[in-house]
Amino acid sequence: MSSEPSLAAVAPAQHWRSYGPLDLHPILLHAMEAFNEHGYHGTSVRDIATRVGVTVPALYYHYENKQALLTTLLETSMKDVLDRCRAAAAEAGDDPLPRFCGMVESIVLYMANRKGMAFLDTEIRSLEPENRARYVALRDYLQHMLLDTVRAGIREGAFTTPIPADAVRAILIMCQGVANWYHVDGPLTAEEVAERHVLLSLGTVGYAGSPFGESESDTGGGGADAGGDGRIGRVDRIGRTGRAGRTGRTRQPQAVRRTPPAER
Repeated sequence: MSSEPSLAAVAPAQHWRSYGPLDLHPILLHAMEAFNEHGYHGTSVRDIATRVGVTVPALYYHYENKQALLTTLLETSMKDVLDRCRAAAAEAGDDPLPRFCGMVESIVLYMANRKGMAFLDTEIRSLEPENRARYVALRDYLQHMLLDTVRAGIREGAFTTPIPADAVRAILIMCQGVANWYHVDGPLTAEEVAERHVLLSLGTVGYAGSPFGESESDTGGGGADAGGDGRIGRVDRIGRTGRAGRTGRTRQPQAVRRTPPAER
């Protein structure tokens, strides 16, 4: 019997931008789907067992109770996004500007590619006090990672926000919201949504430069390689329509969907 989260519940990505099929134990997968469809309190252990095709005692052999299922799912999700965010930060290096951009990108990509897991954050209210405290500590760690980067950017003159803690909270709320509305069949890819959110986040922290150079808005190309301060790294692609076949194409906002479909 297991009531504790397992880091092995989700196979680690080879790269923080890489996403394969969601690899969860069948009990966890069906619990996730049931919680997203009916809510934690609207789902019974028998409902989950029926979806899995096992008896209730067989389910209890693996997980102590319904609370253990929710706790495992939430902590597994948060540890996955933390690992990806750390990897993005490490890849970007010490410069706070590309580091910030990579971290925001990694968070948004997670929300879009693992929306079924990310959507469960709305069930934090259903966690028992001890489990909630452990989950909140993980979420706070992510917030402090981003806040430390923003403060470093302020010290170096890259960011100008006078309220970094509020800016970071706003950014994380905005990123988390992607799990509520993004759909794989919508007009934007996960990568495009992430790029746009990096731009929005740069504005939120008071980045005064242009991530794509002086002529980008007119030419659809050039990027930071051809202008600007040259410090941005991957964000030189942000805001472009310059992927093959996409230049000059106008895209419309996606419709809001409250309940995410099954993971792709």
